[in-house]
Amino acid sequence: MESFKAFLKKKNVEISLKRYGIDALGAMAQGLFCSLLIGTIINTLGTLFHIPFLTTPVATVSGIEYTVGGLAMAMSGPAMAAAIGYALQAPPLVLFSLITVGFASNALGGAGGPLAVLFVAIITAEAGKLISKETRVDILVTPLVTIGVGVLLSALFAPALGRLASGVGSIIMWATELQPFLMGILVSVVVGIALTLPISSAAICAALGLTGLAGGAAVAGCCAQMVGFAVMSFRENGWGGLVSQGIGTSMLQMPNIIKNPRIWIGPTLASAITGPLATCLFRLQMNGAAINSGMGTCGFCGQIGIFQGWLADIEAGTKTGITAMDWAGLFLICFVLPAVLAPLINMGCRRLGWIKDGDLKLS
Repeated sequence: MESFKAFLKKKNVEISLKRYGIDALGAMAQGLFCSLLIGTIINTLGTLFHIPFLTTPVATVSGIEYTVGGLAMAMSGPAMAAAIGYALQAPPLVLFSLITVGFASNALGGAGGPLAVLFVAIITAEAGKLISKETRVDILVTPLVTIGVGVLLSALFAPALGRLASGVGSIIMWATELQPFLMGILVSVVVGIALTLPISSAAICAALGLTGLAGGAAVAGCCAQMVGFAVMSFRENGWGGLVSQGIGTSMLQMPNIIKNPRIWIGPTLASAITGPLATCLFRLQMNGAAINSGMGTCGFCGQIGIFQGWLADIEAGTKTGITAMDWAGLFLICFVLPAVLAPLINMGCRRLGWIKDGDLKLS
């Protein structure tokens, strides 16, 4: 047993929640960002500003035409798997072999492809690391084992994992349609908290395919955390803190939350208010890529996703146009209300003596 543990340590195989649930999950979101999300943004820019290079097909593969953005979107599986391998510190031959594995698991996983990629890529990367440089023909053995294990796992488990993720996401979206007030609170608060924790809310939303009203509630929760922390900590952190938290990530506040969890009350209560407003009053829906549901105001991806959804709905004929109510809901839920509610709640916490000057200062 001790020799096996020593072998795992030598191969840098660390079975832990941090490595798989934080490092790998966060890397998967980055892979999605650099493929699916960027691809959809490129397509939207091309459509909005009528840029021929971005709207004209630049490649045809098996009869399917791809634009620049389409090519990026098509590579989401390989990008996720490679990102996961990088986070797990996979050797080069393992890392490059994961590109094939990511394509297979994402394709076989269907709508729940991201969850399938996460599961398959983690196991495959670790298997590849175990065999890496153990033979004199490493350049043949490592890719063969890595791709063989990955494709086999994809064939065996990816369809079921995809259906599971899709099913859970569908239940959440169905429940949100059925009970928009209660689910608006629940989804907004939970996804918002996930965004601030050192895990990836974007990857969770992508894995579950969280769109529609539930996606709108998720955006509301993320924005409440990011904009809420940014504005209520402005006097401690200035403009730099406003930008880094407001369009970067509220995760920067985690060290302060650990020291004083009460600083989390303002943004979390704000999300409990904006979530049901998004679902019940404004009917704010995320009909763009599901990853946008967990992005909030990070690079304004949440807002871009909602806007992309509007355009898609108009093109599909399910929406006649973008209304003033749509724009009002977007700006109030994503920016105005979090910037007002979180600081007001935080002010009440200060008066109760729960929060003091410096508690929100970024190091």
